This record gives sequence, C-alpha cells and structure tokens, in this order.
Amino acid sequence: NYWNAASFPNPSSYLHFSTFQGETSADISFYFKTLIPRGVFLENLGNTDFIKLELKSATEVSFSFDVGNGPVEIVVRSPSPLNDDQWHRVTAERNVKQASLQVDRLPQQIRKAPTEGHTRLELYSQLFVGGAGGQQGFLGCIRSLRMNGVTLDLEERAKVTSGFKSGCSGHCTSYGANCENGGRCLEKYHGYSCDCSNTAYDGTFCNKDVGAFFEEGMWLRYNFQASGASAKDSGTRSDISPDQNNSPPDLAHEGIHFSFSTTKAPCILLYVSSFTTDFLAVLIKPTGSLQIQYNLGGTREPYNIDVDHRNMANGQPHSVNITRHERTIILKLDHYPSVSYHLPSSSDTLFNSPKSLFLGKVIETGKIDQEIHKYNTPGFTGCLSRVQFNQIAPLKAALRQTNASAHVHIQGELVESNCGASPLTLSPMSSATDPWHLDHLDSASADFPYNPGQGQAIRNGVNRNSAIIGGVIAVVIFTILCTLVFLIRYMFRHKGTYHTNEAKGAESAESADAAIMNNDPNFTETIDESKKEWLI
Repeated sequence: NYWNAASFPNPSSYLHFSTFQGETSADISFYFKTLIPRGVFLENLGNTDFIKLELKSATEVSFSFDVGNGPVEIVVRSPSPLNDDQWHRVTAERNVKQASLQVDRLPQQIRKAPTEGHTRLELYSQLFVGGAGGQQGFLGCIRSLRMNGVTLDLEERAKVTSGFKSGCSGHCTSYGANCENGGRCLEKYHGYSCDCSNTAYDGTFCNKDVGAFFEEGMWLRYNFQASGASAKDSGTRSDISPDQNNSPPDLAHEGIHFSFSTTKAPCILLYVSSFTTDFLAVLIKPTGSLQIQYNLGGTREPYNIDVDHRNMANGQPHSVNITRHERTIILKLDHYPSVSYHLPSSSDTLFNSPKSLFLGKVIETGKIDQEIHKYNTPGFTGCLSRVQFNQIAPLKAALRQTNASAHVHIQGELVESNCGASPLTLSPMSSATDPWHLDHLDSASADFPYNPGQGQAIRNGVNRNSAIIGGVIAVVIFTILCTLVFLIRYMFRHKGTYHTNEAKGAESAESADAAIMNNDPNFTETIDESKKEWLI
C-alpha cells in the first residue's frame, strides 16, 4: 500500500470516501507532491465540527479542526518551498489531550487541548480527498493515505471516478538517487525500479556486488566480437557492448572497475586483447605490487604503471578503478587519493579493435607479449568482484542470465562468492594525521616506509626490525618490574607486627611486677632471698 496513489488532474477534482470515524482520536498520514502553492488535501464536515488538512501556501501546511470549542489551527512552516514536485510526508494527530502536525522532518507543532469543553469530533458528511464545495482543490499526487491505521484505496476509487488517473508519475525525480553504482531509474505506474543491466551490481538498488572465487588455473573470457562477425569487420570496428552492435565504441576512453583479494603472486587480474597489437593488462607482480600495462601503439615498449609501495597480495579486498581519456590515465586504489598518469606523446590514443577480455589467465590464439606469458603460470587464485569494462560486466554475465551471457566462456567451475567485495570506503587522512605520509621523500618509490620486496628499511622510514626489537625489550623490562614488585611485597608482608612476653593478667594487676609474681612463684622466692641481710 506504500505506492497506493492517485493523481488529481485539476483543482476541482476530488475523491470521496465514507465518513471518518475519529470522535476521540485521529491519526492521519500521507505523501504529496505538487507544483501549485495551495490546495485542500482532505476535509470532513459535521454540523459545526470539521477536520481539514491543506496546503495554505508554498511553505505552509495547515491542520485545522473544531470539536465544539471553536476552530483550532496548527501550522508548520517550511524554510524551503513544498511545491517543488518532490514527495513530502504529512502526519497529523489529534486526541482528547493534544493535537500535533509534522511535515517531513521539520519540528513537530503541538497544541494542547483545553481542560474543559467538548472532546468528541462529530462528523456526518463524506470524507473528501481533494477540494469540494467550491474550495481551492489539490492539483498533484497523493499516495499512502492512512487514517487511524487504515490505508484508503485511492487507486481503486480513482478508477471508478471520472477524470481521475490511478497511480502517480515522476517517482524517479524523488527517488532516482536510490539507484546506486550507475543503475538507471525506471519510472513505473505505481512506483519505480532500478535497471542494473549496465552495471556490475545486482539487487533492488544495484548495490549488491556480483563476484566469484577463482581456483588455480581457472579463467574467464568475454568476447567483444559479436558471434558470426568476420575478422575483416573486426579490424575496423568491434562491439564493446552487445546491446550496441550497430554503433562503434569510443576507443579513446576506457573505464575499468573491479575489486579482488588474493595471496598468490604473480598473476593476471584482467587482460584486454585486440585484433591488433594493442592490449591492456592489470597484473600482480612477484613482489605483490600492482602493475598496469598499456600498449596502444606508437611506442616500442608498453607503458607501465607500477604501484610498488603497497602489497596487494595480502588477502584483503582491494578496489581498483582505472579511467583513461586519450593519454590521461587516472588510477584510484582503495580509499587512497586518485593519481594521474600520462601516456608518452608518441603513444596512440585509440585502443584499436578490442577482441576479448580475460580474467584470471590469458588464453589467446594471437600474439601475446612475452612478459604477459610469465604471469600466466600458475594463474590467479582468489576472488574477483564487480568487474566492469565500460558497459560490460563479464562476471555478472557469467553468473546471471543476461543478454551478454552468450559472449562468455569459462574454463573450470565458477563459484559465486562475495569474498572479493569492495573494502569499506574510508575518508583519506590528511598529511598531518597520516603516519605513513612521506611527501618529504624525494622518490615516488618511497611513499611507503617499508618495502617487503627489498627486505630493508627505506631511508628516513621506519625500520620494522628495530620496532620488533624495541617491543621485545619493553616486554622484558615489564617482566622484571613485575618480579621486583612481587619480591618487595613478600619481604615486607610482616612489617608492623612484633611478639612480647608480657605476663598474663597484666591488664588487671596493679603493676607489671605484681603480674609477674602472681603468675611465677619462683620469682617470689628470688625476691625474698634478695631481701636477707648478712653481717660480715
């Protein structure tokens, strides 16, 4: 019922329903969009009581009613126009204690009910949606009208009412942004949908990655050349998109987007061959770093883009976006800032006669660069996801039944998986807060402080071995301190206590000597002996 809607073709048109039963409570909500600055949304009348919702001006929505104590009006004012042909939500509530009105996410306006007086809303007429009785009606569209939890069937009533049309148009104007990743919004009579056919994504809003796991030795080939086309034709034109067989591709531009994860190097991630010597390759070098090779003719050797300062074969998902416009190449990896590269001035700007796109391994009958052959063994092992070359999504064509599925050939078993899905997009850190930011270094190869391929510290960087040694020393010092604390506590555990030989009964005796005599008879004899006198 979310899309249950009706279009109001002129300001005098209205739909009628049975009387609204809201004597002690009313809960009304709906969406509207319009280009006019005023009009009545709905109204229900009684002898003197009434309830009405209307657009009073381009920036004001009014909720008014009378339960016998006099008219009450609540107005919500918007800082921006509401007649912008966008969907806006209205929520109005009334009970015996208070009434409220809210538009979109603007602050809710509340009006307390009087402590004395009438509380019941007594209505007798039909409920009119739109203007009736000569009032300024509503011109536009209303959908999802709910009154006390019941959705009114605007579509069905519009079908049986002269001059009305059920449903609304223009949904993509408001919700087209929900179609992500290049998905195209398709207008429907009762809503909209997202067309993901020209994207590497799936799902309702084109936001679900389509990916697969590649076992060692497995490969996928997508043939740009339409089946049945001759090699002679392909020398002058190649069909980049199967849906555009009659239009030549713009070979001065390419857009390559995909994500991957692997722990094996070297390997081939993506390769585009041609009926000429032109090719494009995205590789993982033996050191685990990324390399992009472009050969468009005009140069003796392919143009290489090396990203040596990052290990891309670490088992984590990595996102790769490559865009070329003539001689300018823009590369973006993960959440790092984009970097621009430029082909040599002698290089051609056209990718001539593309033939096939390979994933995982290159199995081509024509001539292949010898350097590429080195990366073919043993092949890619890992995950690839959301692979897209211009308007071609080869993985999606292999895993989903599309118009391009006939162009795909697979060696091995392709298992769908999201293990190569794009990593979370993090906002790049500034140079002041990024601990790895080393702009002060002279060479571009020293952007990262440690180079796994060389196994040594780069100058002015952070030596990983020193860091490990420092950590071990810290652990040893901490252990020694803990041991000392334990020994000190053990040695002084009796500190503050002592033993005495004080006689029993010392508390009640007149003196300490009396206590001793009471408890030790021999002591008395000693005293008596000491008192004898001797005459010499």
